[in-house]
Parts: sequence; structure tokens; C-alpha cells
Amino acid sequence: MFQNHGIVLRLSVIKKLVIKSVRYRHKYIFAMDKAYLKYVDSSDVFYMNFHYTNSALKVDRTFNFSRKVTENVESFLNRICTNVEKVISKKLKRKRNDKEKTSEITVTAELFGNSGTIDKCAICQDVFKQNNLILTVLEKQYKIMKNCPWVDSICLSNVLLANYPVYPNKFEVSFTNKDLCEFIWYKSKDKKEWIRIGEGFLMQLSNNEINYYLKLQCIPKNDDLIGPLTEVVSDVVVQASPGLCSFDIRHQFTKSKPNSKEFRVVTYNVLADLYSDSDFSRNILYPYCPAYALHIDYRKLLIIKELIGYNADIICLQEVDKKVYENDLQPVLSNFGYQSDLCLKGGQVAEGLACFYNEQRFSLLERDSIVFSECLETNELYKEIWQVISKNEKLKERILARTTAIEVIALKSKELNEVILIANTHLYFHPDADHIRLLQGALAIKYIQSKKDKLEKELNIKIPVVFCGDFNSVPECGIYQLYTTGSVPISCSDWRSNKEEAVENLSIFQSLKLASACGTPEYTNYTAGFQGCLDYIFYDTELLEVAEVVPLPSSENVKEHVALPSVTFPSDHISLVSVLKWK
Repeated sequence: MFQNHGIVLRLSVIKKLVIKSVRYRHKYIFAMDKAYLKYVDSSDVFYMNFHYTNSALKVDRTFNFSRKVTENVESFLNRICTNVEKVISKKLKRKRNDKEKTSEITVTAELFGNSGTIDKCAICQDVFKQNNLILTVLEKQYKIMKNCPWVDSICLSNVLLANYPVYPNKFEVSFTNKDLCEFIWYKSKDKKEWIRIGEGFLMQLSNNEINYYLKLQCIPKNDDLIGPLTEVVSDVVVQASPGLCSFDIRHQFTKSKPNSKEFRVVTYNVLADLYSDSDFSRNILYPYCPAYALHIDYRKLLIIKELIGYNADIICLQEVDKKVYENDLQPVLSNFGYQSDLCLKGGQVAEGLACFYNEQRFSLLERDSIVFSECLETNELYKEIWQVISKNEKLKERILARTTAIEVIALKSKELNEVILIANTHLYFHPDADHIRLLQGALAIKYIQSKKDKLEKELNIKIPVVFCGDFNSVPECGIYQLYTTGSVPISCSDWRSNKEEAVENLSIFQSLKLASACGTPEYTNYTAGFQGCLDYIFYDTELLEVAEVVPLPSSENVKEHVALPSVTFPSDHISLVSVLKWK
């Protein structure tokens, strides 16, 4: 099952990247006859933008205003006049210095509605409820476009790699969404002459783009209006890819999609930027990994390419940064037909669990999540376990301080009369905490069982469980025993992994018939300091069977750059990929 087929990867190109801490400021290109008004009833401010040109005075300037909705029209128009007059005065002063004949110009501004000139004593928030407003500034007339589609923010990544996808890694809009917008990509050697190379929110770069800058134009649209074109230019050029990665080989096994009776599942701890972006991680945890390869802008490209290539139906991720989910994973994978949800850990932790499912094959019936420590004392499911925990103050303090969560989603097949329950978790990591993990594992399986029982009663059908995650527990420990045999006795050594926090007189039973779809490989986590099997896809053996397991990378691949992560492995964990089949 875990044959590596003798494949050893060789990097065709490895080039040290210097990742700049830059953000590309986007630029609006306004229509010359339109002023753009952004105002919603709940806001106490409004925004207006227009572009003013005067060839005689050599004025070519965008004006941006943020004003209180409670001010009157006269005050607003006076501000427009003042700002425009400042710019014109500077131009006139230069002309005088050049001994050109000039005369003073008085700037005027007026606002018109359907009934003519708007009363200057009127309040802006009342006026802006009207349609067909016109603004005049000197000789220029602007049609006011109220709440038209608008790009609030658009950025490109600091890392652009040939043969990898490129997309706006921050894209925020008002009055539209990315699916309604038009995107156009260009490349240039000098940022002066641009060549159009593609369309769409996401584009696959090729070797033809190496050493070129990129420009992205976005035309925001909705069903009624078109907003101003917005563009952003990269400050870095496209660089050569890291060559053949291990996941490129694994993709050879996932070129085709499963049939209607099967579904492909991926579980993957993607290594949160929260934990990799520090001097400690760079110098102590992963000193063998080049700094650029540890940078999230580099790693997320590899993660996204890896996930896309698996053609999965269900993807369960752990250690997902909130910002990476919102700016990268969710918008990019939605382009490939995935719906998703992010479940953050408890407290103020900005990382958590993400579950993606193929909306062509599944529809969401139900979604729920809990943070174990937040319901341990009050949930009737956990009454027996809590009674044991509460007898040991140090044990109680430690488990209640944990932010560990579990996410459960119920999916209905669109092809078969089947429902499946998907669970995803990431258990506590500490080396002396086998007892904490086993307790969390027990809480998790009880929660899953309760959800399964409830849904089966409501729908009157048998529902299989697939439980994915980073359990931080090797097969020799109690969690694997609990899930695959159904019980863990009082005598289990895990209960005493920390003497001061020992769990006394507790045995756990669960009725789900589970097995590990990918077996127990030698390791799914490989760093210089630890190697072991921590990740699993547990599946319900009564209702499901394993149809296929994608081979793990060879040991030569994993060790080629000492350990993980590396220039070709974006995480310190290895993804598990399996095809499951309904019986």
C-alpha cells in the first residue's frame, strides 16, 4: 500500500528567493464623466471619488472625499471647491514662475437632481436617496454612480512561480463578488509595454512568464452596474518553479475523479503561518529549511497546487490560518467547485480547521463545531469524563486551558441516496500529554456518535462516519486503540503520561467500527526532531470500504532536504489521500 515505486525526485531548478515585504497599491481608472458615491444607510460617512482633467492647466487628478452624511450640500460642495482650487492654484503658480500669462480661476461646484439644482441647505444623507444626481465642477459634468461595484482592495503575492497558479491574494469588494467581476492578466519586462496573457480570477503561469512582471486588471460588475477598472502591478517578477515536487508524482494517481459510488478524501496539516513565521521556527524547529521556503507566500502556492491536483471530493485541513483561508484557500478552491467552512480554535487563536467539499457531488445538510474546553463542564455527553477530571485540579486546569476544537459536517450525495458525516480535528501536541489527547479523543468520538445518532433518527437511514485529522498520537497509543477496537481500559498507560495529572479509574467505550484508510505508515510527520504517524483518515467499516490509497512519498524524497518542510514540501506533515466506497 505504501510502495514508493522507486521514484526519487530531482530538482530541475532551485533558485533562492528573496521575499519582499511589499504590498502593491492598486490604482483606479475612473470614467471621465462619472463620480462614484459609496453610501449605505447604516453608515455615518459617505465616500465620493471623481477624476478631474484640464488640459490647459495640465491638471489630471483624482479626488477622493470622505464626509459625514449629516453635513449639508453646501459644506460638501465647498470642500470639493477647496480641494480642486488647491491643485489648480499650484499649477497657476508654476505658470507664473515660467512667466506665462495667467488669470485667477474661481472653482464652482453644483449638485443637480431631477428637479434642477439641489438646495444647498439640504442634508447629504437625504439628497443621496435620490437617483439621477449630477455633479458639476467648473466645466465638467459627472453622473453620480451610487453604490456601483467597487474594488476595495486587491493585491498580488510576493512570490510568483512559473507552473503555479496566480490570483489576487487579497481581494475585497463592495456591491459585487468575484464571480461577477472580470479579470485580465498582463505581463511586461519593463512595466511600460504590457502583453495580455489571460483572463479569470486564477491563471496558471508558465515558463513563458519567467522574469516578467505581472499586472492584473479587475472590472467590478453586478447585474446592473459596472464599477471603475482597478489594476495592480507586481513589484517582483515571475521566478522559476522549484522543479518536480513529491505531490506532482502523487498527482499521477489522482488524474481521474472517482465514480458515483466513491469519493476521494484528503486530510492535511498545512503548518500554520502562526507557528512557522518566527525566529524560533526558523532557527530551532526547522533550521534546515531555507527562510524563503518557510515563508507563507511561498508555501501556500505549493499547498494550493497540491490540493487542486488531488481532485478530491472532501478535504479536511488542520492548522489553517484565518487570513490564509479567507484570502487564499477559500477563494481559490471555490474556483474549482468547493464549498467550505472554517472552524477556529477557542480563545483568540487565529488558526483552526477547514473542511472543503465538492458542491457538484454533495450538498450541506448540517454543520456544527465545538471547542472541547468550552462545553466539557456542562455537556451531558461528558458528565462521566468530567467527574473523573474534576478530581484532579492540575488535570482540570490543563485540559480547560486547551483550545482544541472539532468540526462536523453532514453531506448528502447528489448522485446517491446517501448521507455521510465528516469530522475534522487537531488534538493537543505536547509530548507529555498522551492523557490529554486520549481524553480529547474520547470527547470527539462521543460528539460524533451523538451527531450520527441524531441524524440517523431524523433521516431514517444509516450514516457512515469519516473522521480526519492530526491526532498527534502514534498507533501504539490509546486513541488508535479506542477508535479501532472500541475501548480503552483503566490500565492504559496513556492515562499516566504525566504523573501529577494522571487520569484515575476511567475506561472509555465507543460503538463506531472504525479503521484507518491509509493504515499506519512509518510517519506522516517528519522533522529533524521527530518522525511518526500522527495523521489518519478513520472510516466506518460497516458502511464504507477503501477503494484506493495514494502512495506516500518515498523516504528519499522526504529526506532529500534533511526533513520537512522543505523547498518541495510546504508542511512538516504529509497529506493522506484515500478513495472510499459505499458498500
